Amino acid sequence: MSLTAFGWTTPYLLLLLPLALLPWLNHNLDKKVAWVRLVPVDPLSKAISFLLRLLASLTIAGLIVALSGPFLPEQLVDRYGQGAEVAILVDRSRSMDDPFAVVHQPAMRSPHGDDSRRRVSKDYLTEFVNRRPDDRFGYVFFSANSQELLPLTYSREAILATIEAGAMGRGLSDTNIANALIEAAEMFEREVYRGSRIVLLISDGGAVISEEEQAYITELYRQNNLTIYWIFLRPMMAMTLEPSEDDNLLWVDTVERRLHEFFKGLGVPYRAFEAGSMEDFANAIDEIDRQQYQTLVVQDTLPRQPRADLFLWLAMLALLLLSASQLYTLWGVRKAHE
Repeated sequence: MSLTAFGWTTPYLLLLLPLALLPWLNHNLDKKVAWVRLVPVDPLSKAISFLLRLLASLTIAGLIVALSGPFLPEQLVDRYGQGAEVAILVDRSRSMDDPFAVVHQPAMRSPHGDDSRRRVSKDYLTEFVNRRPDDRFGYVFFSANSQELLPLTYSREAILATIEAGAMGRGLSDTNIANALIEAAEMFEREVYRGSRIVLLISDGGAVISEEEQAYITELYRQNNLTIYWIFLRPMMAMTLEPSEDDNLLWVDTVERRLHEFFKGLGVPYRAFEAGSMEDFANAIDEIDRQQYQTLVVQDTLPRQPRADLFLWLAMLALLLLSASQLYTLWGVRKAHE
């Protein structure tokens, strides 16, 4: 690894590196020889002298480089994992403050209750994120308008904080699901394809989508190879997305069923989960978790890594060898005078 791979805390100290040449400029003038032919040729002594000068240079250079604060910059690395990239779409319309409905009765408003659809969604989404360490998550919040609160990220702390924040406060009026679906798909358009891509919609209702919006959504979802999961939080236990013989006339042409039919005709993988209770919601999350474990290219961020210790160890090792040579010299001189 070359020095160009490092970043520097105090790079101006590297200007002192020429000081490492000082051992090569040192000449011992105390020894005078009348006739150089009297000095025998000693290759071993020359090699040892060269090595000692080199060790002295390494000691000086190592200390200067260490004082300059070398570090490896933060970098992104790819690895293979198991999971998916998930764009979470959470409905924050006013009806999400209601609890799950009981049989044959509409839900009663409970904006601060622990059993509200909003609170239950937050709890199970948190569990879902925590059990999938390799997934990449984004978050879109929608009611009358949609807002991308968090782009796709590997940061577990960021997505958990966003889910927590999205569950705070009271819901807003109306539901504009078309913009939310577009926001989620466009989130993937900016990204390199890495593996399974999911749009996870959590909503207790639908909305009318214009033909222009339907065409654009269809194009986006096909181009980006998206899979749609819809956890439909039923306002009434008896209501279903699929028509049945026992249908109430009020359910025949609801916006929820229109949206369900639109998703089925998109030409992308789609599955709806109808949740009328917390148990249904938990089962839906478990099923999605089981299905979406595919090979995924995961991008990890390696944090900045200080490397001054490497050069300090190099300087210390060189200094220890120099010290050992000096001790050996002193021992040899003492032996010579005995």
